[in-house]
Amino acid sequence: MRLKTILIAVAVLAVSFLVSLKAMDWLSPRGGKAPVLVELPQLPQVPRISNITVPVSITLNAIRDAADRGTPRNFAGKAANPAEQILQNADINWTAARGPITATGAQDLLTLTTPLTGTLNVTGSLSSKVTGAVGDVLGGLLGANAAKQIGSINIKNVNASAEIKGNVAMTAHPQLGPNWRLEPNLAAQVNLSDTSLTVAGARVNVPAQMKPVIDKAVNDQLAATQARIRNDPALEAGARVQWAKLCRSIPLQGAASSLPPLWLELRPVKAVAAQPRIDANAVTLTLGLEAETRITAAQTQPSCPFPATLAIVPPAPGRVSISVPVDMPFTELSKLVEAQLAGKTFPEDGSAVGVTVKHAAVAASGDRLLISLMVNAKEKSFFGFGGEANLHIWGRPALDSAQQVLRLTDIELAVESEAAFGLLGSAARAAMPYLQKALADKAVVDLKPFAQNAQKRVAAVISDFQKNEDGVRVAAEITTLRLAGIAFDSKTLRVIADAGGAISVSVTALPGL
Repeated sequence: MRLKTILIAVAVLAVSFLVSLKAMDWLSPRGGKAPVLVELPQLPQVPRISNITVPVSITLNAIRDAADRGTPRNFAGKAANPAEQILQNADINWTAARGPITATGAQDLLTLTTPLTGTLNVTGSLSSKVTGAVGDVLGGLLGANAAKQIGSINIKNVNASAEIKGNVAMTAHPQLGPNWRLEPNLAAQVNLSDTSLTVAGARVNVPAQMKPVIDKAVNDQLAATQARIRNDPALEAGARVQWAKLCRSIPLQGAASSLPPLWLELRPVKAVAAQPRIDANAVTLTLGLEAETRITAAQTQPSCPFPATLAIVPPAPGRVSISVPVDMPFTELSKLVEAQLAGKTFPEDGSAVGVTVKHAAVAASGDRLLISLMVNAKEKSFFGFGGEANLHIWGRPALDSAQQVLRLTDIELAVESEAAFGLLGSAARAAMPYLQKALADKAVVDLKPFAQNAQKRVAAVISDFQKNEDGVRVAAEITTLRLAGIAFDSKTLRVIADAGGAISVSVTALPGL
């Protein structure tokens, strides 16, 4: 009877002890106060510099065809009579026709070549007695030996013709000026074959007589072409159109996004170009611009005055590099971190105590982030000692650009969380290093969906420049998005991303020339 009473008493004491422990779990405070957060100023709208460099490649075939259309095919003229006292009533006519134009390029020099064929015709009359003076004049007109060959003559009518053969080679070494105009630097060389004309038995050298005349005709045409190219505003006019296209605001969120509306403002501020390069296939002119990009909470109408001066820079490959901010409210970041941790128990190796995360939240303070965790710590024993508490852990955000994720580094327990260990016990304290390591390993925010959205938005802007018509093909695409940096205020974490890609223009026809 006495033993039975003792056993009942022990059982009552044990139950009372367990009930007391559970009551302590339910009623006791859940740790100390949260750390006081340092309020951060709102993220500044500091513009970043974006770059677009576009090589415009004009094929030599396109230049050849345009030159062929724009250059007269036939030339004609009259030559002055160099000896009126001997060759009377003279009519000296020449005609020439050019053949197809060919275009070649090398070492930044463009060469256009065309064959020339034509006729020189001389009509008139010679009537005089050959004297020493007449001989001198004939020698000056028809050649050194002409007077000796003609001798003493009395010719009433002269009608003689000769063939003109040769070619014209024009070279261009174009240079771009800061005034948006192209200086073609044209030069031409006329080459005539050695043909002759016979007048009254005398042989006359056609190239010696005709080259100065054809040189003048070609140089007159060249001067007109050079002036037209030098004053042509086409380059500036085309740049103005593209400049206006880029001066705009781009929405960064879709209509169904839960994030606050944000806009990326593009404001071109500087135009650049490289001097033309010429090779065996094309003339390549590289144009580019620098633009300021900044994030705004509403659509803007940026002011983008067109630059009067074009900056000349070294040649560079075609590329697109646009800085894009990816903004994420801390409420959204908290959800992502909680999804990584909630329901997880640490350590995961079956130790004598387990700390289970029930809730997680992230806030900013100074240059660090505060991760607040509601945890339940429990010993794996018959009595199951433990309880719930709020733990606060500091960490610094760091970008993993290669994996496009956000990680937490320099993780440490906040001083204010020390009070929670009096409740949870030394076993829970021993589990904290595992929890901190878990935060470093598992509190990872995948930024790929955000980066892909930003890349998609920028790609939509670049696609506006796509074109494939009238002999002009514009190829433009965004192929990469690199995470470049982070910043945050009390409400928002901002990841700076650089969208990169390629752009080029290929011109295979110049219908306007």
